[in-house]
Amino acid sequence: MKLTISKNELNDAIQQVAKAASSRPTIPILGGIKIEVTHQGVTLTASDTDISIQSFIPVERDQFVISHVDKPGNVVLPAKFFVEIVKKLPSDQVSIEVGAHYQTIIRSGATEIQMVGLDPEEFPVLPSIEQNEIFQMPGDLLKAMIRQSVLAASTSEQTPILTGVLWNLNEGELKFVATDRHRLASRTAKVDTHPDYRFNNIVISAKTLVELSKLVPEHNMLVDIVVADNQVLFKIGNVLFYSRILDGTYPDTSKIIPQVFKTELVLDTKNVMDAIDRAYLMSREEKTNIVRLMTLEDGSIEISSSSTELGRVTEQLEAKQFNGEPLRIAFNSKYMLDVLKVIDSEQLFIGFTGAMSPIIIRPLDHEYSMYVILPYRTTG
Repeated sequence: MKLTISKNELNDAIQQVAKAASSRPTIPILGGIKIEVTHQGVTLTASDTDISIQSFIPVERDQFVISHVDKPGNVVLPAKFFVEIVKKLPSDQVSIEVGAHYQTIIRSGATEIQMVGLDPEEFPVLPSIEQNEIFQMPGDLLKAMIRQSVLAASTSEQTPILTGVLWNLNEGELKFVATDRHRLASRTAKVDTHPDYRFNNIVISAKTLVELSKLVPEHNMLVDIVVADNQVLFKIGNVLFYSRILDGTYPDTSKIIPQVFKTELVLDTKNVMDAIDRAYLMSREEKTNIVRLMTLEDGSIEISSSSTELGRVTEQLEAKQFNGEPLRIAFNSKYMLDVLKVIDSEQLFIGFTGAMSPIIIRPLDHEYSMYVILPYRTTG
């Protein structure tokens, strides 16, 4: 194998696929990036078997020559070193030549690097996915849905299914749900698909979705999504991102969401976020993160937290609207801040059904996201 390629194009593609290379591989090949060279272009692939990412660099783009292929072939190079070295190469052009036993020479300017390559035949085969049903969604919408749901996914491997985000598609509406049993996030959106196409109980690891989100460009590129038996494929331009679907059935969370409330508040999102952030600083010292919210007779609310060593923070906030019974409630301020940071509305609705019942938080100006936080039982 022998080719010369633009350093910037190669570096961009390596950065994309390297996210899937295993940092602590059980077998060396999983810590590598597979390079396949044909006269059509260069395909880079990395896989840790849970996720696989493939990026294609064509020989030409917009009549600009990106690479010159002298001899097709393939090799697997250790991702960690390959990622770092390509970034630091001195010239705009990189030449890669593979000899006997996959010994690889990388040249750029006056620099020459010799690397020990691995046999590409040992590299995992990418999942074979029938692309009969494809649905599309704008990249910025996918990024927003991920950002507004992954915050509630569990980080404990004791219940692996809860480390993922549940995807359901029904009548053109895509719904994400995540919960760690202490909080819940739900986000829905209309997507471009055949009205009869539907699926449920597709659960994708939250960590995987965060990595996917980093690959989706900020501008409004359409992402093609294909759901198969145990894999989901995302097509982002020249990049293919495969994710394994988590095994198991996601719990039914609909029963924990109250529909009627004893106390209802409408608050300014930024004001309440800033007040809870200040209270969080004090509650964090106690390592409890407990913040209390109390309604006052004049229709305002009081937010407070205390520390036995440091003292107390108390702050009054004007409520834009207050209906129902007086209330005193305690909650995890870190969980509340995570929600407030992703709410894309200037005002929010908070519904309570009592001091020990789930707290519901929704943006005021739309219905497509909703959050649940379980309160704390406290003394005093």
